[in-house]
Amino acid sequence: MAQQQDEQLTLNKPLGRLFGVVVGIKDVLCYKNHITSAGSKMLKDFTSIYNATAIQHLLNEDAIIIGRLNCDEFAMGSTGENSAFGPSLNAADNHRVSGGSSGGSAVAVQAGLCQVALGSDTGGSVRMPASYCNVVGFKPTYGAVSRHGLIAYASSFDQIGVLANTVEDAALVTEIIAGADDFDSTVVPNAIEKITDLKTDSSPKKLAVFKEVLESDKIDADIKQQFVKKLEQLKAEGHTIETISFPYLKQIVATYYILTTAEASSNLSRYDGIHYGYRSPNADTIEDTYTKSRTEALGTEVKKRIMLGTFVLSSSYYDDYYVKAQKVRRKIDDATKAIFEDFDFVISPTTVGVAYKLGHKVADPMELYLSDIFTVQANLAGGVPAISLPVFKHSKNNLPCGLQLIANKFEEEKLIAFSKHLFPDGLS
Repeated sequence: MAQQQDEQLTLNKPLGRLFGVVVGIKDVLCYKNHITSAGSKMLKDFTSIYNATAIQHLLNEDAIIIGRLNCDEFAMGSTGENSAFGPSLNAADNHRVSGGSSGGSAVAVQAGLCQVALGSDTGGSVRMPASYCNVVGFKPTYGAVSRHGLIAYASSFDQIGVLANTVEDAALVTEIIAGADDFDSTVVPNAIEKITDLKTDSSPKKLAVFKEVLESDKIDADIKQQFVKKLEQLKAEGHTIETISFPYLKQIVATYYILTTAEASSNLSRYDGIHYGYRSPNADTIEDTYTKSRTEALGTEVKKRIMLGTFVLSSSYYDDYYVKAQKVRRKIDDATKAIFEDFDFVISPTTVGVAYKLGHKVADPMELYLSDIFTVQANLAGGVPAISLPVFKHSKNNLPCGLQLIANKFEEEKLIAFSKHLFPDGLS
């Protein structure tokens, strides 16, 4: 691709906006004539016959796609440890997780393997690894970017996002991949029109911080101290910081996992050993083919979530779990909308702490799931935009932790302009 661009340059042909930019793509985005495996043995030999819309937009602007990037299997995970091909290792410390599920995308940017990378964000899967890997992670509003060609985990939550070294790079790539698409009826045309040339906005803003966040005993004490110091700094700059209560924070993770696993149960039913993907060589009957193919090809975390999703969708428990969770989702959405009637942004740490050691939380899945507590709101509340900025460094180990901003639907312009103020220089 680079050689072709060199020839294009000598012929004085028009150059795309990403001419010469090296881009990595998460292994859940279809790239024509290339393997797309979703980090799973189920699809280890699957070659895509078309480009995802976001990928096609990159190619149209002369991006150089360097390769696919490791991820948690079918984007299910918060650590980057659940891939069939092994964990994505944090470039700052190979004994620590990269975050998930877009861990490979975050590490590729962190390690300088590419300038930007695409990921997908179902409940924080772009922002969490960005926080752990010291890069910018931007999730636009649900519907701003087509999901055509994105292997689905939970269709009403999934959104393609960008990992980059600077806010400007994240904005440029987001602007390019956004837009109308006949293959995705959830896309809102012209949702993101021009966010690349925005000037830094340091004008006074009104920011909400949740009392439950400040009082949480889950946050690393050093990161909490730095977060409080950041709030004081913003106050000194003339911004209004107001502490409010968000009573659904305790229910937010449970609601998220009930709904996403239900959607995963439906979406992953197509991987059955019959239509395409892995087929067990040990099967003798049709039932054997279904059972053994899925048993042999799917990892533990994926099986766990499919089983949980199937359980909450079963006739005996549908009303008790799935319907109730949908009602709570609506309450979370309404409460978030009400916040943005009075505030410009919701601000918090992106994660409760820094990247932890590999395998550290495998034995405690509940503790692992709770690490999503600050990120899932943006996906549950109608898919509002959110960004993680690499602002904090732990005083003891110098490991990074992100600062998260959440804005109202389709207010990417406001979010990007203020993010440039909070993180003006990017990473060297």
